[in-house]
Amino acid sequence: MYAAIVTGASSGIGLSVSRMLCGLGYEVFGIGRDFGRDGKADEDGFKGRFHPIVCDLLDTPALLNVVKQISADYPVYVLVNNAGSAYYGLHEELNPQKIQQMVRTNLEVPMILTQQLLRVLKKNSGFIINIASVTAAGVNPHGCAYGATKAGLSSFAHSLFEEARKYGVKVAAIYPDMTKTNLYRNADFKEGDDEMSYLLPGEVAQAVRYVLSQREGLAVTDITLRPQLHRIQRKPPDSL
Repeated sequence: MYAAIVTGASSGIGLSVSRMLCGLGYEVFGIGRDFGRDGKADEDGFKGRFHPIVCDLLDTPALLNVVKQISADYPVYVLVNNAGSAYYGLHEELNPQKIQQMVRTNLEVPMILTQQLLRVLKKNSGFIINIASVTAAGVNPHGCAYGATKAGLSSFAHSLFEEARKYGVKVAAIYPDMTKTNLYRNADFKEGDDEMSYLLPGEVAQAVRYVLSQREGLAVTDITLRPQLHRIQRKPPDSL
């Protein structure tokens, strides 16, 4: 039975992607910090195929041990680099710790996981799917560092596809716009009230499914998802 590894799988997009992959029959190893009830329940479509792994992605030795154990026990076919960290505001108002957290979570971790699994994915003609952001392709005042990490992830995905395509590895980057998740918990804004102004995590999961559903020989390398409306709302000061 093929396995999939999903980072940031305890909530939001990662949890939805994990549910979708379980429904397709994968043994899904979801890496996150705190799964709570969702990570333990067999209902909600998991059907016993979801394996929550509590691990701090920034603890590199621990992460390497987790990946080594999974790949020793299962043939890994899909890697979804989904975990993300975001801080917004004027760049001068960030601090080194926040910048390091974004760079390591959004860019370093996907590079390390990909490096560790690439030989296995070549053997299995597997998939590497990076959840980037529409910010990767634009200018991002009040989000300079975050946008830069996602641009780096996009560049990495494009170059890796050219490097690994002859071995049968498919590499895709998905670029969601504002999605109704907790990514904006550290921001002074959130998605608008109108459901036409944001994406749902399950819609991003369906984009992942689309990448996986193509015939052998056809690779989908980029998918951009945008809500019809562009609207955000400011959070009340006492909610920050």
